[in-house]
Amino acid sequence: MKNNIGGMFGIALLVMSSAMLAPQRAFAASSAGCVGGGFSVLGLSGDQRTLVAAGKVDRAFLVKGKYIEFTVDSDTFGVRDWTLTGEPNTLDITGGQRTVVFASKIPDHRGLALTGDVSVRIARESLVISRTGEGLSMKIQVKDCANGGVFQMEPARADATATVFTHVLGDGVFYFDNPNIRDRLGERIPCSGILADGTSVVCNGANPDGTVTVTARVNFANDFSDKFVGRDSPQAATQIVTDCANTIPNPFHPGSVSHCGCVSQGSVASGGRMGQVMGEDSTEIAPKATACTADCTAQDQVQGRAVVVGFPFTVPDAVRLNPRFFPGFVLP
Repeated sequence: MKNNIGGMFGIALLVMSSAMLAPQRAFAASSAGCVGGGFSVLGLSGDQRTLVAAGKVDRAFLVKGKYIEFTVDSDTFGVRDWTLTGEPNTLDITGGQRTVVFASKIPDHRGLALTGDVSVRIARESLVISRTGEGLSMKIQVKDCANGGVFQMEPARADATATVFTHVLGDGVFYFDNPNIRDRLGERIPCSGILADGTSVVCNGANPDGTVTVTARVNFANDFSDKFVGRDSPQAATQIVTDCANTIPNPFHPGSVSHCGCVSQGSVASGGRMGQVMGEDSTEIAPKATACTADCTAQDQVQGRAVVVGFPFTVPDAVRLNPRFFPGFVLP
């Protein structure tokens, strides 16, 4: 277990870091981050919807966008080297540096494999690819945006059982307990209401009074970009708790978190999803995603006026989660 190190100095550092990022009202990531975006995959690019014959699909293939790249294992739809390219954009979160965010995102299909044709749908900066096999299907949805956009992987099994996903962060990226959120645990923060132009907005899943109750959150970040931040985004999924117990110091709400610093695992219901959210959207106080086990869409689920609380940069060591891997972990 990680010790509550640093004493009053550590607590003072957390207070100072949290105070440096005052909460602000914000909407979900602007579409400006996706300008010029678009994917090529399996020899295809430009708006279209088609099938690529199974015999023309290699064991692995590259999904290449302007801002996002990753490789897909064709028989599992596991993802490797999920990368933000650092291409210039006003909403870039990498500081212009090519950044491998996830080394891998791998589903355990327990012996089943994808063998069919690959369905490809490209629409401007959005991409949906899917494939089926005996008793199994997988779908990946992604948007090509400099601020990370939204990414999700959706498994479905004929036996209706869950699929375990293992996320491994890239080198230099780490999970942490966000002190800007922990500072406000239990508060009810408005998410629905009337905008300055008179427009009524509602956060689906908020409390009856339009507020959201703040709960602790694990984000991920690095040490070279003060805008680079994200979080895992599961839907119809349960976190698998591993042997990575951490004590979290906080002047208002000290606590504990069982989460490793480099790896996370989730058990995803058939038709659920395992994804990620990047940038400001990952530190906003918004309702959890509603349950979905069929045709879950990768899009902004808030449609309200969520408060973005940010994160301290650089992230204090006392809230970085350790160890990076649980005992006996083997890279998938």
